[in-house]
Parts: sequence; structure tokens; C-alpha cells
Amino acid sequence: MSVLIDTVAWVRVEGGRILCARPRGKDVFYIPGGKREGAESDLETLLREIEEELTVLLDPRTAAHVGTYEAGAPGLPDGAVVRMACYTAEYRGELAPSSEIEEMAWFSYADRDRVPPVDQVLFDDLAAAGELA
Repeated sequence: MSVLIDTVAWVRVEGGRILCARPRGKDVFYIPGGKREGAESDLETLLREIEEELTVLLDPRTAAHVGTYEAGAPGLPDGAVVRMACYTAEYRGELAPSSEIEEMAWFSYADRDRVPPVDQVLFDDLAAAGELA
């Protein structure tokens, strides 16, 4: 039986680099976002997770779906798949790592090997579209 890990992520690209975050106690960077809680919609999950992780408020009126990606990942049980629904959105506030996040970084395509497989698929799409340096 396969396991689906359902996540929502915020895609923020500036100057050819994408915003990534490294949670406390982990050595891997991720596209900011996280798992849905209960019956949350994608948008509700996105707004809550980004405020929790990066202390900014996303503007729900500007949210746009840019793609949904799926991939396995190291450390997951066999057959487990991460599904990541990706959205762009404008934000208010100052980007800053919260208590959950150790560090933020802006990655170019050259940093692709520093993120999990599902994030790498997004990196490939953004690079193909000319958005990632």
C-alpha cells in the first residue's frame, strides 16, 4: 500500500533564485510550506504554514497555482510519495525564520542537489521556464 504525504508549498522566486528554508534539526532545505491539517484547503494550509515558518502574511487574493509535483524521497517507506501543490503569492511583512526554521536561503539551479526529490522537479520546471538562474 502506498502512502501519500500531501503538502502545499510557497514558490517565491526573486532575481533568478528561489526561497528555501531549513527546519531546525534537519540538514536539508525545502521549499517553504508543509502538511495539510484536517480538512484545510490548499490556500488555508499555505497561509498558515508560511506565517508559522517565515513570519509573513501571504495575500490570498494573489495566490496562483503553479503546479503539483510528486516524487519519492529518501527516508520514506517504500511506495511513499510526497505530493507538493505549489503556489505563488505576494506577501506582507519581513521574511524571517521562525522558531521552526533554522535558516533561509535563496537557491539557484546550481543548488538543486540540496533539496529533496519533489523540490528538484519544481527546480527543473522553473529552470526550463527561465525563472531560475
